[in-house]
Amino acid sequence: MWRSSFFRQCFRSLWRNKLRSFLTVLGIVTGVGSFICAVGIGNAGSAKVESQLRSLGDNMIWVEAGSRSRNGVRKGARGTRSLVLADMHAIQSQVPLIRIQTPNVDGRITVVYNKRNWFTFYRGVTPEFFEIRKWEMQSGALFTKEDVDRAAPVCILGQTVAESLFFDEDPVGKILRVRDLPCQVVGTLRRKGASATGQDQDDFILLPYTTVQKRLTGEFWLDDIFCSAVSGEAIPEAKRQIISLLRERHHMNPGEDDDFNIRTPEEVIQAQLATAEVFTLLLAAISSLSLLVGGIGIMNIMLVSVTERTREIGVRLAVGATEWDIRAQFLSEAVAISLFGGLLGVLAGFGGAVAVQNLLHWDMEVTRTVVLTGCLFSVALGVACGYYPADRAAQLNPIEALRYE
Repeated sequence: MWRSSFFRQCFRSLWRNKLRSFLTVLGIVTGVGSFICAVGIGNAGSAKVESQLRSLGDNMIWVEAGSRSRNGVRKGARGTRSLVLADMHAIQSQVPLIRIQTPNVDGRITVVYNKRNWFTFYRGVTPEFFEIRKWEMQSGALFTKEDVDRAAPVCILGQTVAESLFFDEDPVGKILRVRDLPCQVVGTLRRKGASATGQDQDDFILLPYTTVQKRLTGEFWLDDIFCSAVSGEAIPEAKRQIISLLRERHHMNPGEDDDFNIRTPEEVIQAQLATAEVFTLLLAAISSLSLLVGGIGIMNIMLVSVTERTREIGVRLAVGATEWDIRAQFLSEAVAISLFGGLLGVLAGFGGAVAVQNLLHWDMEVTRTVVLTGCLFSVALGVACGYYPADRAAQLNPIEALRYE
């Protein structure tokens, strides 16, 4: 009975000043809604970076021909013809931390089907490439080790090449020309989309590396060796062992620059992920300012309410209400405003996220944790900002309050 009367009095007081209560609630709604939208944008960015990290490869170590710096002059990748197949076999036999690997020879080439042609990127690899780089088949099948051994004229297409040459036609089983080489399409790859740098990952064609070397280029060095370590933790030690092995095989003197370059793309993506997380925290901090403004609004309104209801407080104290009763009354009003504003803010945040996603085509990821954090933050703000006005009301002298006009 007492609780029912208590809450009824709380909502009656808020309803008595509808416009003022509405504007205070609106401040909380704006704060919670902007918080949810901002963190949703940041989370989507982090999720996209994590997805790109997973698509890069399985604990990949990328050995690239050509040094990054030689004799003080910065050189591009593939500046030297320093990697050969024997290097890959040496890594396979002498670096136990490497699980699987594949050679890679690549470049730009024109592919032709009927009267349509497409200038694209080619890679000559082995079947292990698909596991290392986490490529999945859309249709057809992988070429086999036997295809590699006999330099078979077979190829697998990325989705961009398949759509550009075949439109809605199924490419599997068709014959296209890779430069002057008739080549049978044995499969197509599932789409990956753009990379972290904006490059189209689906605009390429895969062939056995022997087919590229013997039938297209006539060159027998490698552009890259893609390796997969046994685990993520093994990558640093595996890199160290590969560097030591290749320097010994290439007869590099102490102090002489490497004639190869080793990269681990995960490091780049992890740095981007850390940046995305900082960006998310920054967005959350900026949007939290709106919540802080809403909390200040609650404090101002409650202070005004205490001043307006000074005589009412005096009457309640005079008839036996305790300081706790007065404090709880005003604190409950502040919490009711913040809680109601938080719930409406959640709806506004979801609505804003949908609007942003549809109008601006931005990715949004609103999680349960974000929603719960926004609600708890708004309630905590109501308690924090409502306590001082409630305590001030409870400390009023009943006699002075009754004399207040």
